[in-house]
Amino acid sequence: MHKCWLFITLCFSSVVAANYNTSALPKESRHSLVVKQLSESNENSIESNSEHFFPPASTLKIITALAATLELDNDHKFETKLLNSGNDWIIQFSGDPTFTSQDLDNIVKTLRENSKGQTIGNIWLDNSAFTGYDRAVGWPWDILGVCYSAPASAISIDGNCVQASIYTQAQGKTRVYVPEHFPIHVSTKARAVTKEHQESTLCTLELLSQPDNFYQLQGCLVEREKPLPLKFAIQNPELYTTRVTYNLLNQHGVTINGNVRVGTPNLDNSATVYTHYSAPLPELLEEMLKKSDNLIADSITKTLGAHFYLQAGSFGNGTEAIKQIIFSRTGIDLEYAQLADGSGLSRNNLLTSQSMASILEYIWQHDKKLGLIDLFPRAGESGTLKYRRSMRKEPIKGQIAAKSGSVYGSYNMAGYGLNEKGEPTSLFVQFVADYHPRKKSDSPAVIAPITQFETQFYQDVVRYSQEIPKK
Repeated sequence: MHKCWLFITLCFSSVVAANYNTSALPKESRHSLVVKQLSESNENSIESNSEHFFPPASTLKIITALAATLELDNDHKFETKLLNSGNDWIIQFSGDPTFTSQDLDNIVKTLRENSKGQTIGNIWLDNSAFTGYDRAVGWPWDILGVCYSAPASAISIDGNCVQASIYTQAQGKTRVYVPEHFPIHVSTKARAVTKEHQESTLCTLELLSQPDNFYQLQGCLVEREKPLPLKFAIQNPELYTTRVTYNLLNQHGVTINGNVRVGTPNLDNSATVYTHYSAPLPELLEEMLKKSDNLIADSITKTLGAHFYLQAGSFGNGTEAIKQIIFSRTGIDLEYAQLADGSGLSRNNLLTSQSMASILEYIWQHDKKLGLIDLFPRAGESGTLKYRRSMRKEPIKGQIAAKSGSVYGSYNMAGYGLNEKGEPTSLFVQFVADYHPRKKSDSPAVIAPITQFETQFYQDVVRYSQEIPKK
């Protein structure tokens, strides 16, 4: 029997599995933990509440990445096409989450060159690649204005995100700056106040967003010398891209006697003139996992739905495709898992740590072909784990490859403990939910309970991973 590393007193026994040292967490919180040795014999594992459902948050991206790798080729790329049909032109979008305004500029330049200075008819922005909601069921309304909640639309540009800034001024006033090339409108009714006033009145900065890409800031902003950077999720990507297209047509001197229209034109007599390609799938998955990019995850989810069911992609058929792909290719049954998106942003997502552990084990068993583990962030070194407080120092730094995830009240982690050669020798899943520690503004600064818990947990995972005998 190997040494009992986990929290010193725990051995691999189901009898003591429930005795994890979770005393650092608020007593009202829930947790589910799995630690398992990676071996062909499947020996030595600890599980606590592993059959209970928890919000997976962004750890769900691991499952999305696996499904995408199993279903799509490594050279799969999103394609955005420019087509010509008589006097009309079509820009056929594919939901490319990395498509930029510069890419659209190149398409308009190509259109100008091929139209040879003649007046063109209509320009169609073809959005038929996806259907249904741009936002998944269960996305909280109060975060829809920020960029990590950008809509997963077929017509996507610059991550469906724009930048701005807000300044505090004299007499409690504020002003907003938005670069001219962003066709959005932002106003402010927010008041500039002292920190003491903000704390005593509980007046915070709030954002109201409208479907026509109008935004209003209200509430209070603590007085500051430098502007506060802001990022807004584009609420209506189709309207936004229409306006950007008109601007580019004017800049490049393209004369149009029709309109820029959104929809699906008749493509029977059309011919492809130009195609823009995204980076290949592995590069997209690496950015998705390391940066926890929600738009990439949800665009891939809808693309999986389109590829698997041979129809326009949606959150509905995309999440069902993920379940079907995983079951048919791995034998892991996610029938009872609740999946509303592929990013983990929806609070309707529910998963067991046992299911996540099965996914991690499959990835490890087949990673020579999959190549996914190298895409995971490394503790204290890369991606979302680079600055995580519980992972920045030795012995944890560099010794864990994992995906983090958080939504309101949930702090999750799923991945691998590495040996001294950097090879995975154990897997672990941490789901913590209903985490709401009590805070007092006048109390001295202390290490957050979740950080205390994680630091001890990850230290023991690393210690255990490096003590597993080499076979």
